[in-house]
Order: sequence, then structure tokens, then C-alpha cells
Amino acid sequence: MSRIIHLSGEYLPSNEARIDVDDRGFLFGDGVYEAMRALDGTLIEGDAHLLRLQRGLAGLEFQLHPAVDSAALSSTCLRLLELNDLKEGHALVYLQVTRGVAQRSHHFPNDPVQPTVYASTTRFTPPRELQENGAAAITQQDQRWKRCDLKTINLLPNVLAKQHAREAGAIEAILLRDRVVTEGSHTNVFAVLGGVVRTHPRTAEILHGVTREVVLSLAGAAGLPVEERAIDALELPLAEEVFLTGTTTDLIPITRIDGRQVGSGRPGPFARMLLERYLALMRDAAPFPQVLVRSR
Repeated sequence: MSRIIHLSGEYLPSNEARIDVDDRGFLFGDGVYEAMRALDGTLIEGDAHLLRLQRGLAGLEFQLHPAVDSAALSSTCLRLLELNDLKEGHALVYLQVTRGVAQRSHHFPNDPVQPTVYASTTRFTPPRELQENGAAAITQQDQRWKRCDLKTINLLPNVLAKQHAREAGAIEAILLRDRVVTEGSHTNVFAVLGGVVRTHPRTAEILHGVTREVVLSLAGAAGLPVEERAIDALELPLAEEVFLTGTTTDLIPITRIDGRQVGSGRPGPFARMLLERYLALMRDAAPFPQVLVRSR
């Protein structure tokens, strides 16, 4: 049976859903999205994800509309979990908002139109083997625009970087801008250098990841030294550990970069401890840290 999706106020089978060819998301990539984890019918850090979506809408100068109210969007996502029998176990919720349907022109529609809201849910299997054994990554030049803090649906540079990683037998591309490690194609990047957990600061050059914020909170609570300070590409070969964080990643240690071994070549103690504490939040149904996606 086809899964049920939500499209602009309607719940319907995915094979019956239709997007208008004049939708600005289709024509211009004019929209934002969020991917959220759910466990046993509860959104993980749903408030933080929806807050980031609202920040993205404001950054793209969307008009306020009841259809994109955070409470309404949260209700839609929870309803989809129920309709698709995903109230037990792990699930992934995808939410996308575009500026809507209008005659094609680069400027915004003269008269505001209703935004297009799309949401879907699928069963999700956490990447436990990669988390336990580590994985490989490559480096790639960061060719994205300068507002990476907005989670827009313009993802072609990310797609190309991820494809190059796949062709190299790696799970992720670590992006470099002027020799500085920014983030991955769909993850945030951490490195342990001299016993200090480091990651790129919250600027417009990276997405302000929700899982990133949780891991930073967990590291602080564990007494680990943490710095939100850019990592030079020349420092990567010196790192004792490198790991990735993200909604579909949780935390994955990186044991090889561009074919070179990272640290001992096995997941390091910081990554293992932070992953264990992160998974415990889910396993024990404990409250996650109160994470708000902070502005620049």
C-alpha cells in the first residue's frame, strides 16, 4: 500500500500526489526543508527543527502564513506518523515548504500566494555498524552559496560532493573553503586536536545543526574541552579523532580521510563516549538538552 503524505492541506497516497509545474520550488529551488527523527511517535528535538525552519523562511523573506505555523507543521508530522503506522521504532520525517505556485519570474509573485507544504514519513534504520566501526570520508572544495545557515532545497553542490564520496568508497565529503573545514555535504564535522573537541563556529558558512548542538551540550556536560573554532585542512592529518553529526547520522566516527588513517584507525574515546550518551537519550526516553538553534 502506498504511504500517506501531506501536500498543502491534504493527506493522500504518495502515488496520487501532484506538484504544479509552476511551483517555485520546482522552478527555482525557492524553499526550505527539515529532516527530523522520530522515535516511538515522538519528534526528536522537533521544536529546534521547526524553529530553524522558521528562521530559514524569514531568511528567504517568506510572507507569514497559517500553513507554515510551527504548531500546525508539528501536528501534521505527528499525524503522518500515525497514518503510516510509524508510532513504534525509528522513523524519519521530511518537511518542505516552497514559496508556492505563480507565473515564472525571478522576483517574488506580485500578489502573495499560498506556500506549498509537503511532508512525508518513512521507517528509519540507524547506522549502527558505521557508528561502531567508523567510516571513510574524502575532502572536497565547498562550492555552495554563502548562506549555508539557511536549510534551502538548493542542494546540487551537496549532491555532487556526496556522489564523489560514494564513488571513492566513502560515506561523506568534508567540505573545504579557503582551506578551512566547514562541514560535510549533509553533516557537521568535529575533530579532536590536542585533546580539544573542535568544530566550525556558527556562521553563515555552515548549517547550525540540531544534533551538533546536542553533542556540544553533551561534551560540555561531560567536562570535555570544547572550542567552536575553525579547523584548517592542514590540521586534519594531525587529528586524534574526527566524527560527524547529523539527523540521520547521530554520530559517526571517521577513521580514514582521503585514504589516510585518522588517529588509531578506530573510533576514538571521545566519539565513543559522546555517541553512547547521545544514544542513551533515545534509549532511555530521557529528555534531550533544551536546544535552540542559535542565530549568527
